[in-house]
Amino acid sequence: MYLCKESADILNAAHTVVTGPSASFHIHYWGMNARLFDNPVHKHSFFEICYVLEGEGVYTDDGVDHILKAGTHFVSRPGITHQIRTQKGLYIVFVAFDLDESSADEWVREAYRTIAEDANVVVYDGDAYATAHLWKTLMLRHEECGNVPQAGMSQVAYALLLSFLALFGKSVPLQQTGRPKNTNLLLQQAKMYIRDNLSQPLNLPGVARYLNVSERHLSRLFATGIHESFTQYLNGERIRQASHLLLTTDLPIKEIAESSGFSSVHYFSRLFKAQKQVPPASFREGVR
Repeated sequence: MYLCKESADILNAAHTVVTGPSASFHIHYWGMNARLFDNPVHKHSFFEICYVLEGEGVYTDDGVDHILKAGTHFVSRPGITHQIRTQKGLYIVFVAFDLDESSADEWVREAYRTIAEDANVVVYDGDAYATAHLWKTLMLRHEECGNVPQAGMSQVAYALLLSFLALFGKSVPLQQTGRPKNTNLLLQQAKMYIRDNLSQPLNLPGVARYLNVSERHLSRLFATGIHESFTQYLNGERIRQASHLLLTTDLPIKEIAESSGFSSVHYFSRLFKAQKQVPPASFREGVR
């Protein structure tokens, strides 16, 4: 299903430094092996993190044995002796890396320090975790249509390296990920809904129902977010669309008023003149 050698070759050739908004990582090597057997007791000065897709074995970390089976994630921490033993071989993927602490955000540095000192060394039944899906996204498939474009692999690799924090360490605070504020998101959704449905009979109660928020809350979002009332924004968008149609089409003014959501030509003309200082027909003629 996966092309192990080709996948590892691409990653090792093009993704030896993985950088994102909160951290930069130096990659020592990527590995993908469909049948890995025993290795000797050894240790590294860097992190090595592995994911078992198939097979069974034993992982010894600092003298403690852990069973390995399909779906297992495990971490080899810097300076800790470890070993893999397996009789029939493991289908395994792994990455060895250092965090560039000089460029990393504090929360990333602290999270990786916690893993180095007090990690959940082995995580079982991990096929459904984000880390597993990211690993599989990086792996080339025999069917070309299922592969991520190489231009996007760096972002996937970065997401993979950050996903280890929650997998092996403590929970990462959501606010550190740059999640947009709900208020900004709701306001943006409201504005997009209005712009996409200008020809419909829009009003505050209807848009509030669509967003599943109260009318009072939606009204407050407009007042605090863009310093306009809901009605002011709605009318402004309708006049903006009408202006565009006046300049780019030969549609009759009545049709332009209707397609912009105005209930009557008289109301449209009155509101247009109030905002543009000239009636719609004069606006069209003056610009042309």
